[in-house]
Amino acid sequence: MGRLACVDGEILSPDDAKVSVYDRGFLYGDSVFETIRTYGGRPFALDEHVCRLKRSSDLVGIQLPVEPSALAAEIDRAIVAGANPESYVRVMITRGVGPLGLDPAHVTHPLRIVFIEPLTPLPVAMYRDGVSVITHRTERASDAAHGAKVGNYLGGMMALRVARQVGAHEALILDAKGRVTEGTTSNVFIVRGQTIVTPPHDAGILLGITRAKIIELAPQIGLSMEFSSLLPTDLVAADEVFLSSSIREILPVVRVDGVPVGNSKPGPTTRALHTAFRALVGLENAPPPWEE
Repeated sequence: MGRLACVDGEILSPDDAKVSVYDRGFLYGDSVFETIRTYGGRPFALDEHVCRLKRSSDLVGIQLPVEPSALAAEIDRAIVAGANPESYVRVMITRGVGPLGLDPAHVTHPLRIVFIEPLTPLPVAMYRDGVSVITHRTERASDAAHGAKVGNYLGGMMALRVARQVGAHEALILDAKGRVTEGTTSNVFIVRGQTIVTPPHDAGILLGITRAKIIELAPQIGLSMEFSSLLPTDLVAADEVFLSSSIREILPVVRVDGVPVGNSKPGPTTRALHTAFRALVGLENAPPPWEE
């Protein structure tokens, strides 16, 4: 089928998948979600993603409509039905249908949707040459529930719009004190010598699944980890900068706010981490994304 939506357990074509206009996910962005990708047709880190979805739903007070194990099985079933070589998966839980008004007290039946799309990798040139990012101050809906991956991305979308207007790939969000927290859909890291630095949990970031894998892999290839607040000046003074996310994996950054990072080329530490990550997901014998 390629593209499909599994709505409350029923697999439907995109044209047949329908959601009520009174669903609070539509009305208020009252929802949580996860983005997952497959390797070899299998969802990567599925249990971790489902656990994080459960954590997000708990933080905003939405009860998962099925047990996590049942939801994981449903995701597997939808991926198989999609029959893509590799899939982009989005799992969304909304609070459900209710009357107009912000009070969620009378909404009792959450809605679940599993979206399946063919995975389209980023262009080779982005990995080979690196990307540009900007820093941008904005408020995020997730600031009201730190650590929750919520469906309201208006702040992120507006920040990304500014980034694209100046030809940048991503916008890195600044908090009220001017500290770099994360990208609109990514985590951020810098390299100083043999140390990898990334903002800590209490910076109000989403604890990315790929971020966690990088933290595990770094010591295995002789790197140390440091969790510290970052300013935009720390990024441009770094040896290397990179982003991480489920779809991007590890993406080198070569320019921040128009200022070159290092020698304006992807660095060896970013490459080494990405190589280790690709081995972790079973692609150690595949061409790296900067050569495909």
